[in-house]
Amino acid sequence: MILYLHGTPNPRQREFFLSRARHTAYGGARGGGKSWAMRRKLVLLALNYPELNILLLRRTLPELRENHILPLQRELYGFATYNSTERVFNFPNKSRIKLGYCDTASDVYQYQGQEYAVIGMEEATHFTEEQQQFLTTCNRTSSLGFTPRMYYTCNPGNVGHAWVKRLFIDRDYRNDERAEDYAFIPARIWDNKALLNADPGYVRQLMTLPEDMRRAHLEGDWDVHAGQYFREFSRERHVTAPHEIPKWHKRFRSMDWGYNDPCCVLWHAVDTEGRVTTYRELYIRQTRAEEVAKRVIELSAGEDIAYTVASPDLWHNRGAALAVKGGFEGETIAEVFIKSGMPISPADNSRIAGWQRIRDYLAAAPDGEPRWHCFSDCVNLIRELPAMQYDVHNREDAKDGDDHAPEALRYGLMSRPLTAAPKSTIKRNSFDPLDMGVNRRGGYLLT
Repeated sequence: MILYLHGTPNPRQREFFLSRARHTAYGGARGGGKSWAMRRKLVLLALNYPELNILLLRRTLPELRENHILPLQRELYGFATYNSTERVFNFPNKSRIKLGYCDTASDVYQYQGQEYAVIGMEEATHFTEEQQQFLTTCNRTSSLGFTPRMYYTCNPGNVGHAWVKRLFIDRDYRNDERAEDYAFIPARIWDNKALLNADPGYVRQLMTLPEDMRRAHLEGDWDVHAGQYFREFSRERHVTAPHEIPKWHKRFRSMDWGYNDPCCVLWHAVDTEGRVTTYRELYIRQTRAEEVAKRVIELSAGEDIAYTVASPDLWHNRGAALAVKGGFEGETIAEVFIKSGMPISPADNSRIAGWQRIRDYLAAAPDGEPRWHCFSDCVNLIRELPAMQYDVHNREDAKDGDDHAPEALRYGLMSRPLTAAPKSTIKRNSFDPLDMGVNRRGGYLLT
């Protein structure tokens, strides 16, 4: 029996076919030929490895039927038998491709206890991180000579945007996750010559979308997505490679305190035109205030730091014994930092005004360049800032969540005027960071 498979993979699809990483994602922009690549990859695996058990998933049954069941019935007609009750294609070599869906969050548990050497998650960003993590427990095989693998296709946005971006774009790995297990192959419509030849107008449709949707769907930009609070952020425009900061740039720090939650400290430099560069971050959990201060001082060695602003609640939160070994009964955590050699001042905690200040710095100055950049090794800031979502109850505010680095950035930028102000306009009782004056609370506030 002979099976004729039609179609020639483009270079990106070929790269996807050849990947043997434990987790391989193929995606980005729309029109990259992802569904065809997923189907063809799984069919090739079924043909080449006898008795291989494969699972192909979409989030809903209608999507599964239109994108995979019907095309596979046409492609495999007369070669593999299809069991419509079980939604399984059975191959002559006893390999099988089961097609499933997870319409609700709990649907994934129907695969509990089952064993699949290969799992394909089509439109992976439609699945939650919990669903993906559960499916990894089903990705195993007792067969020798084949390493279990998972394949993903994906576009920016939707409920799974954050976990896909973390693993395959930001490459931010936790616990026992290993970088060598994850491979990402970008897909662009420009790679899909078949679609371009058949429907050249599709590109024009994508180009007419609003900027944020165009960036996501045409360019495959993972830093923009539905519900995003800071759509102005662009990795290309705002992130720069680490470089030497001129000595005459004024340096300052900002901190969002946390013990069980992450504590984030950011280092900033401001030039003579008022532009700010965030050039270092410290992002740690479950570390006492005195130890955080020690780390910050060590990292700042040789630098002239004008001032440090920090979460205002450090002045309200008594019982510092919770954060300091041995404790200082009745002291605020702010006092612990100051006693540890790290003077801090309370930041302006105006949320909406602070988020707007970040937005202003993300915007272009008259010369076309943004007023704020950050170094590429500020990985948590780069991860969290574009992931922030609108608060559904107040669209002027951002939703509380994984925003510790953006909070620190907000504190830092709120300590600066949007543009450099003439010296004469700064009131003596306002916080002049360059003056380094300190009142009995540890600093002044900018008016």
